[in-house]
Amino acid sequence: MKQRPRIYYTESQKAIMWEQWRKGESLQRIAELFDRNHSSIQRILAETGGIEPAQRHRSRLALTLAEREEISRSMATGLSVRSVATRLGRAPSTISREIMRNGGRECYRASQADQTAWDRGHRPKTCRLAENRTLAHIVADKLQLLWSPEQIAGWLKRAYPYDEAFQVSHETIYRSLFIQARGALKKELLQHLRRTRVMRRSRHHTQKTGTHGRIKDTVSISERPAMAEDRAVPGHWEGDLLCGTPGSQIATLVERQIRYVMLVKIPSKETETVIKALIKNAHTLPQELYKSLTWDRGTEMAGHKSFTLATDIRVYFCDPHSPWQRGSNENTNGLLRQYFPKGTDISNYSQAQLNAVARKLNERPRKTLNYETPAERFSQSVASTG
Repeated sequence: MKQRPRIYYTESQKAIMWEQWRKGESLQRIAELFDRNHSSIQRILAETGGIEPAQRHRSRLALTLAEREEISRSMATGLSVRSVATRLGRAPSTISREIMRNGGRECYRASQADQTAWDRGHRPKTCRLAENRTLAHIVADKLQLLWSPEQIAGWLKRAYPYDEAFQVSHETIYRSLFIQARGALKKELLQHLRRTRVMRRSRHHTQKTGTHGRIKDTVSISERPAMAEDRAVPGHWEGDLLCGTPGSQIATLVERQIRYVMLVKIPSKETETVIKALIKNAHTLPQELYKSLTWDRGTEMAGHKSFTLATDIRVYFCDPHSPWQRGSNENTNGLLRQYFPKGTDISNYSQAQLNAVARKLNERPRKTLNYETPAERFSQSVASTG
């Protein structure tokens, strides 16, 4: 069988790929720009784990090609090193080292010396996690607890406020995972990230589409009270269904101010069943901590009037195709996929098991809470209502 020729891309073509990838375009859409299959694009992007390599540039202190050409001409005419240094405004030692490391006076060639300097300068800086193995072990342990890199970075700043050697940015953690050449964190730790993919996606990427059914007498999110909109006070929740295998789902509820999570076992998506379970859950909280609920336009909430009548909690509905209007809930559902991957039969989980998963999320430090946990903030809110 004849092997297909390898496809090569120019640097300008690669720049276009990375630009489209940053914008959130899919591999297939990028491939269409070059009339190629998406696998040839993936090969390029996967080399660095979907993270665009930093553009190399010369230091402003380095000798330029023009300066090296002047050195070469001066050597040919027999000028002294000191004379060349004076002419270029450089230190004599700089000129002397340049000549000696590139063959001496007789063999010095400007273009060859310039290329050698460029090649020699390609020495990636060793990342902090590779230098500090104790820190790397701490990060690995937290990843295994399903903490996100951002949560780990924030927690490290709180845990080691005066020791920069034990602080690392979340970007460094991501790069160490996706770019295995760094040798800092094992590739197996990727499975503990929220999204278990082999390449890092752009924050602009989304595959979420689809429509929902119509619900009668909905109250638009635009009518939600200002105090709920700006997260000024606790008690305003966002909700959705997280689905597993056909017929298995749970209700996910997130408080907008403190990001506290509750999971509710739902036997079916029938609106009567969903509303009944949500009413039962609502009665477990003080009324001061449950004032409104924002949902998407899924037909499971067709009985929202019954919910409001039983709980005195108003339900507000997002605009069509606007999942970002329930941003806290969407983010939480992404976290929950670490515990309930797509295709999981969620009906096998008891309410006690769901509570245990919610507890794990509520005990993670959150950037938006200054790296306190939702559980800590929830306890403070309960105490203040008492």
